[in-house]
Amino acid sequence: MKKFEGTSSYVATDDLRIAVNAAITLERPLLIKGEPGTGKTVLAFEVAKAIGVPIIQWHIKSTTKAQQGLYEYDAVSRLRDSQLGDERVKDIKNYISKGKLWEAFTNDARPVLLIDEIDKADIEFPNDLLLELDRMEFFVYETGETIKAKQRPIVMITSNNEKELPDAFLHRCFFHYIKFPDRDTMTKIIDVHYPKIMDKLVGEALNIFYQIRDVPGLKKKPSTSELLDWLKLLMADDITAETLRERDPSKLIPPLHGALLKNEQDVHLFERLAFLARRERN
Repeated sequence: MKKFEGTSSYVATDDLRIAVNAAITLERPLLIKGEPGTGKTVLAFEVAKAIGVPIIQWHIKSTTKAQQGLYEYDAVSRLRDSQLGDERVKDIKNYISKGKLWEAFTNDARPVLLIDEIDKADIEFPNDLLLELDRMEFFVYETGETIKAKQRPIVMITSNNEKELPDAFLHRCFFHYIKFPDRDTMTKIIDVHYPKIMDKLVGEALNIFYQIRDVPGLKKKPSTSELLDWLKLLMADDITAETLRERDPSKLIPPLHGALLKNEQDVHLFERLAFLARRERN
């Protein structure tokens, strides 16, 4: 199988490429952590695209149960149909819905299976999947069949660190934390998305962006995707590097700040800082 080297639309750092390829070689799930907006979910799609395999995404919610990843049996519908004399009741398979693991195990090509935001679910959720991810098989009690993986899928799991994951689960994963992109990496990311953008505008925008991220007490630091949105708006409004550089220092909030600051506490924080800056100058 081809090694992952990044793609034309995704800038992968050396350590991230090493982690992806190590997990594939070891045939272990790759557990990806990192603050929101660092490209954890997108990575799985880019890996699938780079090595030319399908992707199966299982997005986890607070109510998701591990069993749903295997299959679900609709006993209520079967009972109702039996009362109505429906012929479908003779085959129990008509009432079994295949889950994402079943889909991944039986796919003709070796897919990427993305288990997205695993920390959203109950604390027992990861442990409930250990056996199936280890053995790459599970038993369907209603039909008496065992579903075995044709080929071991490339399992990628993302977490936003909302809760700690069990040690037994972590033991079976290859772990990688995506650091927030430094200035050089961020410049490459911007170039992928906006190849014709002016270098001066990028330079000034990045100055402001990283200054905002460094402000103590910020509730939500702006992410890569929010920076890209902000740059798109700056270009659409013909805001130049000079405009950003020469803005009134008493107005600490940058133009079109709604793309970067996503809650009122952070906006109020910058307003207070601006007030203090004006008072000190006077």
